Amino acid sequence: MSQKKTYVQEAVEKQIKENLLHLVCRNPNIIETIFDPDKELQLAAVKQRGLSIQHIHNPDKEVQLESVKQYGNNICYIKNPDREVQLAAVNESGNSIFCIKNPDREVQLAAVKQDGHSIVHIKNPDKELQLAAVTQYPFSIQLIQNPDKEVQLAAVKQYGSSIKFIHNPDRELQLAAVKQYGCSIQFIHNPDKELQLEAVKQNGFSIQHIKNPDKEVQLEAIKECGLSIQHIQNPDKELQLETVKQGSWFIQYIQNPDKEVQRFAIESSGYDIHTIVHCPDWKDWEEDIEAHLLCKEIIE
Repeated sequence: MSQKKTYVQEAVEKQIKENLLHLVCRNPNIIETIFDPDKELQLAAVKQRGLSIQHIHNPDKEVQLESVKQYGNNICYIKNPDREVQLAAVNESGNSIFCIKNPDREVQLAAVKQDGHSIVHIKNPDKELQLAAVTQYPFSIQLIQNPDKEVQLAAVKQYGSSIKFIHNPDRELQLAAVKQYGCSIQFIHNPDKELQLEAVKQNGFSIQHIKNPDKEVQLEAIKECGLSIQHIQNPDKELQLETVKQGSWFIQYIQNPDKEVQRFAIESSGYDIHTIVHCPDWKDWEEDIEAHLLCKEIIE
């Protein structure tokens, strides 16, 4: 009789467990209402929603890992997480280090490698941590007090515009910045000719950030990208020709294109002629009978 009762109990317990698992899978937060849930129920809950760990008292280690691997900041709801859990958390989200009390060096390094911005949560980070941070997120240079030259260089070589967060950058830093990203020249006070040339060679559009660029700088900008002519005031014939050599349809970005430039664009355009027709000075071409006839011939 007692043995039959045991079988019944086992069947009931099994059914209850299945029902609980079903409920937890449908609504993980219901784990909060279950008295002393076992590991299987805990895992079912956090697999559905990692944040449900906040409703679990003394979650099992495997449960903790499952939760932080989903979202590192869930470690905030774990009391005294061990080093393995800490590493799992910062590897998912470096910023989760702010929830870790006295993280060791390996945890700190893992955090900044995952998210350079997390260095803001580390007290007195050493040079290795600083370098790892700016390599992952160059703008984190602004979060570092008195970064040395090597750290500054690492930041601008990763992304030139991070130079805007460096006080009085020297020439080496300026040069490294514009070589990485030409438009970072906008953050350099009174850049000289060499810096201007390096900037436009990297990105022609950086000419828009250069005050009164000379002809050589303008030409290098157009050679890098013909579309940069739209940022050049009153480009001369040579600049216009260099632009349409890259693409006849670029003529639409030239105000008052020279007649020779118009002719070159028409002759080299092919199917792009319909784009050229939209040039503001198209009507003026009617005065040039030869060009007009050539245009008609191409269209037909």
